[in-house]
Amino acid sequence: MLLRPYNLMTAARRENASVLIIVMWICIGMVSIALYFANSMSYELTAADNRVNGLAADQAIEGAARYVSYVLSNYATNGAVPENTRFSCAAVPIGDAHFWIIGRDPSPTPSPTEPYFDLIDEGSKLNLNRVGTNTLSYLPNIDPDFVQAIVDWRNTNGMMSLDYAQYGYSEKQAPFETVDELRLVEGATEDQLVGDDLNRNGVLDAGETDQAATGVVQPGLLEYTTVYSREPNTHSDGSSLTNVNTAPIDQLRDLLENADVGNAYRLGGILYTNIHGDGKKIAASPCGSILDFYIRCNSNGVSSAQFAPLYDNITISSNNFINGRLNINTACADVLTALFMGSGVDEDTAVSAAQNMVAYRDQNPEELDSITWIVDALGNNNEVVQTLKKSDRLTTHSFQFTADIAAVGSFGRGYRRVKFIFDVSEGTPKILYRQDLSRLGWALGTKARETLVAKETETK
Repeated sequence: MLLRPYNLMTAARRENASVLIIVMWICIGMVSIALYFANSMSYELTAADNRVNGLAADQAIEGAARYVSYVLSNYATNGAVPENTRFSCAAVPIGDAHFWIIGRDPSPTPSPTEPYFDLIDEGSKLNLNRVGTNTLSYLPNIDPDFVQAIVDWRNTNGMMSLDYAQYGYSEKQAPFETVDELRLVEGATEDQLVGDDLNRNGVLDAGETDQAATGVVQPGLLEYTTVYSREPNTHSDGSSLTNVNTAPIDQLRDLLENADVGNAYRLGGILYTNIHGDGKKIAASPCGSILDFYIRCNSNGVSSAQFAPLYDNITISSNNFINGRLNINTACADVLTALFMGSGVDEDTAVSAAQNMVAYRDQNPEELDSITWIVDALGNNNEVVQTLKKSDRLTTHSFQFTADIAAVGSFGRGYRRVKFIFDVSEGTPKILYRQDLSRLGWALGTKARETLVAKETETK
């Protein structure tokens, strides 16, 4: 038997070992590549799932917009504000997706931590194109220089006191088209526009600072103002309302008689003379507002209940639409206070009147059909009532609403949020404006998130 030389045997073993190591490295490389692609496919699967849920959320929002149109068609007739007890606003299912309509709590708790779900009445806000400098100045957390810049921006007489060339654009010199246009006005800051509420959902969320340390979210100007408050000056069928300032005496008497107001013939004569004068001792004194007309009726024995049937049938204007009225049924105390003070009422009286009105409407929800309830709440001789009767600035009707819709796909994925402004002033609801707010982040509060996470956990 021949034996290999030692060096030949060693070389063969080394060669075999090298091959084994190379094979092992190749195997490790192949396994690594397989794991890499497997991991990539896992990420791709997750991304695809997120895209699918994002598309589902997008479609849920479109479905929600149609749903809101249906709600407004059925429950927002004749200027009524739909009650959120009559339609669904939270976690409404559309396939595997859900949507929420983010609103504002009319009676917020001292420290709200969860969003309120409802439509937002644009009539509850001050109209940027109609309100004066004084009223804007009395809104919370607003700088007087910024107020002047707002008025300057919408000024149509061609005279501007500010130079916008440094910002690369020109001044507007025309009415505001959206409230977000305020971002272009010189002096606009995040504090003045959104206040504490960075994601604009009406509550203090994680990451938002209670700067005033009051425990209540302090919103900014975007919360208090609108450009959409417009009310048709006709009946729902398009027929004319009775203009109490121009109606002949017989028409006034017929109006009062049809409303079953007592002594309609005599009262019609008194009101006509009061408005038009008698050419001798009594001077003409046209009504400055519907509130003014009611006060004249009330001084002649007409109660708010008796006047209510008249309210939807009368006007003091010949225009087809009336812009900028404030709905006293839905306006918050801050807006009411600013309106009162801007009209010349002192701060203590204005604050007290606003608080009393909010308390009255909370306690008497069935008595808010007519503007007359402000007299019942404050009294005929109250300074606020006597001041506001001079101009037609109040209403209990609304025809424009915000639907701030947030939606998620299955298991809370694919979050989307879009704000719509709907208008029903011409009968059929139509969308005036839409704005994507998804960039502001999660706005549905912790309860909705916890519910969605719990559902995902149960499924797994």
